[in-house]
Amino acid sequence: MKDWTLAAALNNARWCDAVCRVHGQAGRFLPHMWVNADVVPRFYPNAVTLAVGDTALDEQLTTVEILQKSNLPGRWSVKDSFNTLDLSRRGFDLLFDATWIRSVMPAEGPSTDIVWTREEKGEGWPVDDPDFAMFKGRRGFKVVAGFMLYRAEEMVGVSNVVAEAADAPAVWRSLTLLAAQTFPRLALVGYESGDELVAAVKSGFEAGDKLRVWVTARD
Repeated sequence: MKDWTLAAALNNARWCDAVCRVHGQAGRFLPHMWVNADVVPRFYPNAVTLAVGDTALDEQLTTVEILQKSNLPGRWSVKDSFNTLDLSRRGFDLLFDATWIRSVMPAEGPSTDIVWTREEKGEGWPVDDPDFAMFKGRRGFKVVAGFMLYRAEEMVGVSNVVAEAADAPAVWRSLTLLAAQTFPRLALVGYESGDELVAAVKSGFEAGDKLRVWVTARD
């Protein structure tokens, strides 16, 4: 396992918790897992694993069982940060596989006519948190790209990256530059899959360990 994967997973859990707190639904950090027994915002998990090993695995599986018994409405998910849980026989479907990524310095790449601005308002996001930053990229009056940053665990997590395919390399280069300006001297981490992962790697990100997201099976 990469020496930065544990910190990347904890950074991501703190981001999930920050978003949930904005909605009045803060989670709880256990020794080996972040968990939220409330209904969380769409696309966010109810649990994120934070450690590996037999002790961690026992706690994580027990926590999942408790969540299942809590009768959470609808489908909810578990982020398996280290690809170590097999929930296929516990009432879950695999939602997607992804790969952790990291960049330690701004990347060189193609120039772009996208103009970036940091957004000071955003309903449902922790805009008053000094560790949070949201950027939107415009071409003329049209928003064509965007991403979010969250500083925690002495690194910066990038998420919610939006870009059209033709703009993706330039967007990933731009976000590394803007992250370095906003939160200097900190590594940039996140996770991606598919074409987004390819674009990130082409823009200088290191591909790291695998993760999975499990979602409760349909009835």
